Amino acid sequence: MTTAILAIDQGTTNSKAVLVSTDGGILARGASPVGIEHPQPGWVEQSPLRLWASVQEAIAACLAAGPSVEIIGIAISNQRESVTIWDAETGEPLGPVVSWQCRRSAPACAELIAAGHAPRVAALTGLPIDPMFPGPKMKWLLDRVPAGRAVRLGTIDAWLIHCFSDGAVHACDAANAARSQLYDLNRQEWSDELCALFGVDKTALPEVRDSASRFGVTKNVPGLADGIPIASAIGDSHAALFGHGAFNPGDGKVTFGTGSSIMTTLSRFIAPQQGITTTVAWSIGGRPTYAFEGNILVSAASLPWMAEMLGLPGVQALTELAASAEPGGPGFVPAFVGLGAPYWHADARALFSGITFNTSRAQMARAVTDSIAFQVHDVFKAMSAQSPAPLGRLYADGGPSQNTFLMQCVADTLDHTVIQCDAPEASALGAAYLAGLSLGVWPDLAAIAALPRAANPIAPRLSDTTQRLMVWQDAICRSTLTCPSTMSE
Repeated sequence: MTTAILAIDQGTTNSKAVLVSTDGGILARGASPVGIEHPQPGWVEQSPLRLWASVQEAIAACLAAGPSVEIIGIAISNQRESVTIWDAETGEPLGPVVSWQCRRSAPACAELIAAGHAPRVAALTGLPIDPMFPGPKMKWLLDRVPAGRAVRLGTIDAWLIHCFSDGAVHACDAANAARSQLYDLNRQEWSDELCALFGVDKTALPEVRDSASRFGVTKNVPGLADGIPIASAIGDSHAALFGHGAFNPGDGKVTFGTGSSIMTTLSRFIAPQQGITTTVAWSIGGRPTYAFEGNILVSAASLPWMAEMLGLPGVQALTELAASAEPGGPGFVPAFVGLGAPYWHADARALFSGITFNTSRAQMARAVTDSIAFQVHDVFKAMSAQSPAPLGRLYADGGPSQNTFLMQCVADTLDHTVIQCDAPEASALGAAYLAGLSLGVWPDLAAIAALPRAANPIAPRLSDTTQRLMVWQDAICRSTLTCPSTMSE
């Protein structure tokens, strides 16, 4: 019987399951929506039980669509910076999944910044103090649990490992831990200092393991046999970088989705200076690989929103309209939940700037598509200023990466070739490759790098990008109220 790895890609809006053969090919796919709730402005949360149910539904759909196989391992890729809490004995959720998009911890972050803690946090974690990251969210969850109750806190990989193992294992991988603001990147362990600063009980946190590691075995999972090794866990953005085989310093990728994650591989740990973060890309054999990263809070999520606003049937119609736009037009900043990298401005406002009576629907559509490329441009500008290696191969993944017009905009804006990958499941493949390392399917990184990957290089073309960037930069400072002309408004 054919053997395969079952890779889970648990994302913000959907859970996906992908069967990956031991030659690296995709045998079947399945997906199920998760659902997102907004209990008040700026708050974003999900149900832990619904999230787990969506994973089970995706698995069922995948197995029904694929051939009969022997599943030799489970691989987990997950949305990052989202956290939840559950009872240590019963496994009962004791709060929601507080999303990476959620801004409920903004007041706590502002207090920490005002108290002067930001430089120390950045030095230990490579991260700024921002509502995106889990530390203050974990404190918010803990504060709503009755005193004395034994709890487990975790990122989504920890919750899924708990569910797959029927509560037997409380663990996460180093890449997810590195996004928590509680993990000392230099010492590679939970930090007593950071846990005290953020008010998080260290004993509730999961054990940190390598990304390619045996996290336990399946038990009581519908549709799966007991005893299947849970062979890898890693954050989705890190998994995509690994899936592309971006192992050389300077190689990078952009994952397009609700938001966007831009990562470039580093040869060593480098503390970030401005606008971007440093993170553990993955950990293998007890040795971490580091990466620069810039997190864009709202990226392709603005496309369906704008399509609906313009009365268009969908995103494809929107990008076709954008492609027809004449030069000029307004700027658009998708700061619906503030701005992430490289601005890190939690109070920024979404806006159009420079609309006139001559502004066309096509120019409005183009401003929205441009905003995706321009945010990527600004992150790479910050990375280039701090990176010891020049930008190398640049891969694009995620559903929106299949839109050639959008990828051409990115290539033009960066003046750099973008490698459009034919298989958008880069995160699932990366997690599967890590599981394959853990299981001995592939002996080393060289074997993984040699696996066939279908790709379409998109070279930059001459365009009016410089003029469009000027409009964008004006819109950004208006969004953040930093333009001289807006200071008195």
